[in-house]
Parts: sequence; structure tokens; C-alpha cells
Amino acid sequence: MDQPAHAPAARLSASGLLDPALWTGKVFTGRWHAPDAGVLEVREPATGLLLGTVGASSPEAVAATVLSAGRAQPEWARTPAEERARVMRRAAALFEEHRDTLIEWVIRETGGVRGKAETELAGTIGELYHSAALLIEPEGQVLPSAAPGRMSLARRVPLGLVSVITPWNFPMLLAMRSVAPALALGNAVLLKPDPQTPVTGGVVLARILAEAGVPEGVFSIVNGGAEVGEALVTAPDVRLVTFTGSTAVGRRVGRLAGEHLKKVSLELGGKSPIIVMDDADIEAASSAGAWGAFLHQGQICMASGRHIVHRDVADDYVAALAERAERLPVGDPFREEVALGPIINSRQLARVDTIVKDTVAAGAKLMAGGTCEGPYYAPTVLSDVARDMPAYDLEVFGPVAPVTVAEDEEHAIFLANDTDYGLSAAVYTSSLDRGLRMAARIRSGMIHINDQTIADLPGIPMGGMGVSGNGSRFGSTTNWDEFTEWQWMTVGSGQTAYPF
Repeated sequence: MDQPAHAPAARLSASGLLDPALWTGKVFTGRWHAPDAGVLEVREPATGLLLGTVGASSPEAVAATVLSAGRAQPEWARTPAEERARVMRRAAALFEEHRDTLIEWVIRETGGVRGKAETELAGTIGELYHSAALLIEPEGQVLPSAAPGRMSLARRVPLGLVSVITPWNFPMLLAMRSVAPALALGNAVLLKPDPQTPVTGGVVLARILAEAGVPEGVFSIVNGGAEVGEALVTAPDVRLVTFTGSTAVGRRVGRLAGEHLKKVSLELGGKSPIIVMDDADIEAASSAGAWGAFLHQGQICMASGRHIVHRDVADDYVAALAERAERLPVGDPFREEVALGPIINSRQLARVDTIVKDTVAAGAKLMAGGTCEGPYYAPTVLSDVARDMPAYDLEVFGPVAPVTVAEDEEHAIFLANDTDYGLSAAVYTSSLDRGLRMAARIRSGMIHINDQTIADLPGIPMGGMGVSGNGSRFGSTTNWDEFTEWQWMTVGSGQTAYPF
């Protein structure tokens, strides 16, 4: 994984959007410049090839970038709403124009298959268009006034500075989910992409947003690890921190934000159940179960992490799921036609393998997979997974489908809620009434009847319950609430006098 060879730059920058001469070894704060903390290498997880380098930031550089953003933000907030909307639409058009280059980069940098890359790009474009549409909505309300001749108004105003910290699995989309609405509503944004995906998670956004017309200083990137993230969270002028990532790190972000009296939006991990009842179509359910468990190598927060199957159909479901797993090709998604690509890094690969081995040692049956070769882990099916086994409780973040038997409907609901997580869930049944009845009792921010657990659209209230989030929601239905704050204003034509 540590070969020094470089990927062919010409192929990676065919459109000119990602010409390495523009960004290699640099950071972006409205313009590209040399870093103060060295560089970060960007490597292809499938091969270890060096794709490029980006500039690394120090905590001191973060502080300076925050100050610069604070100077730029007020003028951006005063920019007419229609002009900010036009910038969002121009950015969406540029993403579409550079489609082939961006898909290639997503495949190579994240290790995702082409379908995953296409879905990520489509979602990114959708976030921009939905954010532009926010600006046709009312900014506030006219309230009842107790004083004759005096108007009472409530309006939503930009927060000011927003920090966005994003993960590596869908770096372009999960960044844009916060960046686009924050910018559209008049905020300045400071983005810290994951160090493993700083090109599709950072460089791409910088190049396109600047070209679309976002002014210098209004959008900036800082690169680095935990110390850079903490500097973003604790910077005095930052009013909102949005974080997407693991629950463990989310707890730390939440504590720091609370100590500094900041608003924080946390979208965290999951252990999403897919329930298969005794009246389910097993072919459809096993197809959904395979997709939900194995898409992007299971490296998705909404992945189907627990397969809860009625005893009467459990054997048939496990057999169908294992058969699907065994025929899925695994390999380099940039150079081969495969269904699964590499695990993001060797540490995560070892963790997945350990959870599988420990679960089998505890008494579960290995029905498919359970092996790895290089950076690739075979799609894995475990049956007879009990509540005290590692694969039952832990978010695996790998291509593993643990199957647990439910005795009846009540037991299935109990098992679905037998977790601190609450991000997504699914129920397969031939009875819509039964599906609705069960869904109403499952504690989950999102739930799908007769579909799998991985689903996201720009127009939904995206977020989880329990330790999957802090109650915040991303999406065009909720973005006004997340990225603005209320201001009350009264207006009178006469100048009011008082007895004092």
C-alpha cells in the first residue's frame, strides 16, 4: 500500500478542473497558497498509488482562516438572495459539466464502484439545486403586535461562520449537504474534509465554488487530523459546527461545542435493522438485504447492519443472501467490473476481520465470505448471531450481514430497538398494515417499508435518533432551521418616549 508511484496526472485532470498544478501541495482560503504544516498524501485505496498531495493546516492557520472568513461573510450575507441562488445553480451546472472527471476521482479516491460515484455526484448536484430553491421561501413572519401602529417581525438571519467536518465514505456529497445550504443562506463556511479524501471532499468543492462565483474568504478549506478539527470546533467566531462521522468522535465534537456554547449538528453512526417477516418475498428481501449490507463495502452509516428474520423464513433468507454474496465480484473498481471495491485502509480491514472472527468464535455460523485478499474483504453472511456477539452490537463498517432470528412480530420489534443507535430501518412484509404498525414502534430517524435501509434525498429531514445524532436534521425541509437563527424586530414610524 505504500508504493511511491504516481497515478497518470493527465487522466485525472482531463477537464482541467483538477489540473494538479493548481492545487498540489496547497491549501485554499479563497485562493490557493502554500501551507504552514507540510502536505498530506492522497492514495488510492485499491492500489496504494499516490494520487497527489494537498497542503496541511496547523491550528494557528485555522485561526487565521476563521478571521478571514469573518471579514468576508457580512458582504456575502448582504448579496441579494437571487444572486446567491444563481451561484448555487452555476455550481450545479459545473459539477454536471465535469461529470466524467469527478466520477473517476470518486472511484479512485474512495474505492467506490461506478454506481456509487454516479449516485454521489447526483446527490451533490441535488443539494445545490435544493439550496438555491431555499431562497424563494419566506425569510420570516409578521407577528401580532401589542402596540398600535408598531409592527412586530421575526426573521431568520445567517449564523455567520459555519464549520463543516466530513468523513471519507461520501466526501463530496456529505460536504455539500452542509456547505450548499450554509452558503445559500448567507453564511461563510470552513470545511475540513477527511484526510483520506481531501480531493473529492475538498479540492473539488473549492475549484467549482470559486468558479461559480463564491467570493474570496467565504468558502475555505483546512486539512488535517483531530487537532485541526478541534481548532475549527473551538474557534470563538464559529457559530455552528456540522459533523458527520462516528458516534465516538461525535461525542467529542458535541462536548467541545457545548463548552463553547455553539450550535452543533451531529449525524453519526448506525446499526440499522432490516426486518424480514414470514410473509415477505424472500427473493426481494434478500436482494434488498444484500444491497443494504454490501453497497460500498458496507462503509455507509445507513448500511443494513442487522438482519432480523422471522424464524419461519430464516433458513430460506440466509441461503438466498449467502448465494447473492458468493456471486458478487470484488476488486479494483477503476480497472475492473466489480460489485465491491477495497476497504478504505488496512486498520479498518483488520477491524472488520476481527469482528467476523470473534463473532464466529462466539457461536455464529459463517455462511459466506469471511476472507480477505489485499485490501478486499469478501461479502460476508453470518447466521445465528445472538445478542451477546460482536457483530450484533458493533457498527462493522464493512461488507458483513449478521442475521438474527426473530420468533414473531413482537420479538422483531424488540430486536430492532435493541440498540443505542437509531438512524435507519426497514421492514419487509406483504401486509402494508403490518408494515405501518411495526414502523410506528421502531425508534429510528428514517424507516422504509418494503425497501432497504440506505436512502437519502436532498429534500428529506436526514438524521437519526439515539446515539445516531443529536436531533438535528439535514435537508431542504429543515435547512432554514439548521443554518440560520431568529431575530425579533419591531418597527414604528413614531419615536417612542418613556417616563424615565
